[in-house]
Amino acid sequence: MVMRLTASVLASALLAACAVGPDHVRPQTAVPAQFGAAEAEPVGDATTSQPAFDDAFLQGMGDPLLAHLVNDALRANHDLRLALARHDRASALLRGARFDALPTITAQGEAADVRSSQAQAPGVPRGLRDGEQWSAGISAGWELDLFGRVRRGIEAGRAQAAASAADLRAMQVVIAGDVVHTYVELRGLQERLRVARANRDNQQATLDLVQARLDGGVGTAFDAARARAQLEVTASRIPALQAQEAVAMHRIAVLGGRPPRALVEELAAPGPLPALPARIDAGTPGDLLRQRPDIIAAEARLHAATARIGVATADLFPRFTLGGLIGSQAIDSSLLFERDSETRLVALGIDWSFLDAGRVRARIAAADADAEGELARYRQAVLQALEETENALVRHARTRSEDAHLARAATDGALAARLARVRFEAGASGLLDVLDAERMQLQAEDAFAEARTRSVGSAVALYKALAGGWPELAPDRERLADATPRESHMLLRKPGRQAVTWSPDTQ
Repeated sequence: MVMRLTASVLASALLAACAVGPDHVRPQTAVPAQFGAAEAEPVGDATTSQPAFDDAFLQGMGDPLLAHLVNDALRANHDLRLALARHDRASALLRGARFDALPTITAQGEAADVRSSQAQAPGVPRGLRDGEQWSAGISAGWELDLFGRVRRGIEAGRAQAAASAADLRAMQVVIAGDVVHTYVELRGLQERLRVARANRDNQQATLDLVQARLDGGVGTAFDAARARAQLEVTASRIPALQAQEAVAMHRIAVLGGRPPRALVEELAAPGPLPALPARIDAGTPGDLLRQRPDIIAAEARLHAATARIGVATADLFPRFTLGGLIGSQAIDSSLLFERDSETRLVALGIDWSFLDAGRVRARIAAADADAEGELARYRQAVLQALEETENALVRHARTRSEDAHLARAATDGALAARLARVRFEAGASGLLDVLDAERMQLQAEDAFAEARTRSVGSAVALYKALAGGWPELAPDRERLADATPRESHMLLRKPGRQAVTWSPDTQ
């Protein structure tokens, strides 16, 4: 009878199995058709498209050292190690959830020396109440997932693992962007240092000329004091810029998982600012929503929260379990596996806590609230991504225009300073004209160097907003020569691990 009942329940499960709770549907989000455009278009279940920008961003900037520093950081940065560990954890939990859909099989054995009391065996002599018990068996248990509790749990685990993979990719974009941005700042600071030192040398030459004229009885002490004061002001800029230069070098080293001074010698030699790409195509807002990992992660967490509503809802329905045992029991080890020692059991269990429906509905309400919160977080992530990209586009366009104006100002300032010095040496103008021209030259050249840095940095910020332009690499667990033994054991357990990427169309 039990076998017939079990067979009928299994047949019903195959025919009527369903997963209670809502199915995840990608939220419909109205975004502009183009960046800077007023009209909007719905973005829903569109297929993933190729990004509109050039993925070879580093190669486009034409700086091999920068490419090396970014690749190094993507393999050794400790924030990336943390993101990878979280992804490993989510993947392990997903593997555990998938085992819930399979039967649980265990084996057990027991050997016991038993003495029964006189009350348990009345009339039996004491010596005959002693004996042995031997048993061995294999048991199995399987939850019949009629209402989708297990399947919804696996679905939630899969979405959570996808979110952690997107978080890892987002962290890669952040780390690569920080390295490039700091490197650009470093090269800009080195250019500003060059400008400050060159102007200091020019002003020193002017002071030497004024001093020579004073020694010859032509100049005045007032002119010498003014020239010396301007020289000291210019020289005072150099230590502050040197401090910022050192801070930038330290930051790049730490982003690469190294001690702060590890790259000082390598980066101390001044180099040019990386070249700006000839053109940056931001694509469409729809493309942005499909490729930004923070948005992908937010949607995956919404998916997981939706699936957990089904997990909670399944507790309103009875839970069926199928159990079985096959084994052997005997009073002597030599008889343990004889035919007459065989034991078996097949059981169908039903667990339905219908009297606890209040607690179950409270858990369902909590799961609904979690899903509403994740939906709000997803929509906020979309708005923030659009805002970040629009701002990056505006800043990049304006800094390019500012760059052009200040380039002309720097050229004219240098020409004016040379002409003022020539006129002063010829006696056609006073020292005040020279000092004023040199001050304007310093300001214009320093402003141009700073604007040039902002211009390249704005391109980096735009690529960062578009979440692309860098290779996808995982932290390299072999880069742990200086780690503690415990850290090495934990991080070297899976060498050669590759980064996992995910898109909402490959669930």
